[in-house]
Amino acid sequence: MTRRTRTRYFALAGTLALMAGVGCSGTKSDEAPSTPPDPTSAAPFVQEFGGASVDGEPATVVVDGEPSDNEVESNLIGLSFEATDLPDERWDPDTGNLDEVLAELGSPGLRFGGNSLDRRVFWTSEDETAPDDSYTVVTPEDLERVGRMAETLGSDVTLGIPLGDFDPERGADMAVHAVEVFGDNLIGISIGNEPNGFTVDTRPGLKIREDSWNEEEYVEQAGEYIEAIDGAVGEDAPIVGPGAFDGAWLTAFLEADFPGTTALTQHWYATYNCDSTEVPGRGPLPENLVDPVVHDAAAKMLGIGLEKSEAAGLPLWVEETGSTSCSGTTPSSRTHATALWTVDYVLHAAELGVARLNMHSMLGPCDTGATMSVVCSAVGETEGSGDSGGSGEVREQVNHPALELASLSVGGSVLGTEDTGGGNLRSYAVEKDDAIVVTVVNNNDAAESRGNPVSISVPEGYRATEAAQIHGPANDAENSTGFTPLSALTGEGSGVTSSEPGALDIDLVSSSATTVVFEKA
Repeated sequence: MTRRTRTRYFALAGTLALMAGVGCSGTKSDEAPSTPPDPTSAAPFVQEFGGASVDGEPATVVVDGEPSDNEVESNLIGLSFEATDLPDERWDPDTGNLDEVLAELGSPGLRFGGNSLDRRVFWTSEDETAPDDSYTVVTPEDLERVGRMAETLGSDVTLGIPLGDFDPERGADMAVHAVEVFGDNLIGISIGNEPNGFTVDTRPGLKIREDSWNEEEYVEQAGEYIEAIDGAVGEDAPIVGPGAFDGAWLTAFLEADFPGTTALTQHWYATYNCDSTEVPGRGPLPENLVDPVVHDAAAKMLGIGLEKSEAAGLPLWVEETGSTSCSGTTPSSRTHATALWTVDYVLHAAELGVARLNMHSMLGPCDTGATMSVVCSAVGETEGSGDSGGSGEVREQVNHPALELASLSVGGSVLGTEDTGGGNLRSYAVEKDDAIVVTVVNNNDAAESRGNPVSISVPEGYRATEAAQIHGPANDAENSTGFTPLSALTGEGSGVTSSEPGALDIDLVSSSATTVVFEKA
């Protein structure tokens, strides 16, 4: 598959025909592994202005030189998967290309849960038969495959234990195997997934508790699980929770003061009002993903979790999140707006103080699987299959290059920025390895304007040397996100109009997110 070309594009069957091996599965070839690519392209940084001058409102970005206490931690670049994906054979690093796709994000966090955890997962270490065919059987061998992947990537893992069919003994057995298999890579065990949603009946099979179910009953049942787990493991297991989207349930989890509590976990989705066409609003429209309303909503809702976690002296982990919670294909599905939102959201979460964030995904087919997923399977595109069956080449969706761009800030301490002008434009900055890394998200639509002149000021003594970018022809363009990897900021076409220590004037195309590295001069 393509990795470090001059510009990579992310699409489905059409333009991704350039990625060889559609539908392949099984063991990798015996040919010698290639040398890992240099993350910096040999070619200079070039933007696609279409031969015209930028016509948008000028913008000024001023970076504060004093780092805050917040960092862009590696676990902010993470993926959440449905627990029913655990048996997928492609978790074995020696099978397929899933390891290669995930490695492009560094050492991404891995989390397993989702609605399927409490409704369709049956754990057994004794070769038992599931209650019926609707269940996916998960075994120690499945965890071992994921364990090898986590070890290969250097990923931290959080694992959900099914709570739907109340069985503390079975849950404790799963936890024991998880502790043994994942070792130090296991940083959290969650009892159930979104327990505040157990009484929701918006679609068949979703409701698994009576209407009387509440926070107190959840705490009681989770407590029985944790007691069984700690007894079986022989020590306090790392417990995280409640994995809910309601503040009252976050409070109930904290007040329970379970032994081994490691983090408070919250879920949040940018758009959820699935039938709404209101702009601005919370319906799954590309216009909404780049609107300040959604950006501000993230600050408000994550702020609830952060306030509670800070008071308890715990980190906040957003264990399941994404551009939309709406099922099926939506108007924002696979649009470039999803990529722009992803960059903005990850860096915004870091700025707020979130320590771990996992974009919800699954290994289903690209044409029929979850459209907000970071990855998908090539298998089934022609057959219309609804199940990857643990086979097929893994492909990157439009939010994958967005995470790759955001990962350039990993390891940095957050710096304050002040934006002036530029219309719908926002900036972020970190101090990292004697450099300042600035990311400018230009949400102005390329369908309406060509770009904006941007003046970036950083502390004296730093000069712009490299840049990377995601870009697209319009915010609502589908499967058209391009990625230009970190490249030398020199030459014609870079957009640079002036560069000196402490300052950079650069034209930035609309519908783009650009990361600029300033190194000490």
